[in-house]
Amino acid sequence: MKLRKSSTDRVFTGVCGGIAEALGIGSIWVRLLFVFGGGILFWVYLALMFLMAD
Repeated sequence: MKLRKSSTDRVFTGVCGGIAEALGIGSIWVRLLFVFGGGILFWVYLALMFLMAD
């Protein structure tokens, strides 16, 4: 399983959509996790934004 940014399910950069596609779940759940997950997940999101392939 290789994480890739989603090109179709994106709001900002496609990170949450790509994670959701890889896990086979709805992207809304991944987005909610990042929104309500706390400050550390903000930094994780930023890192994934630059590290995940397009």
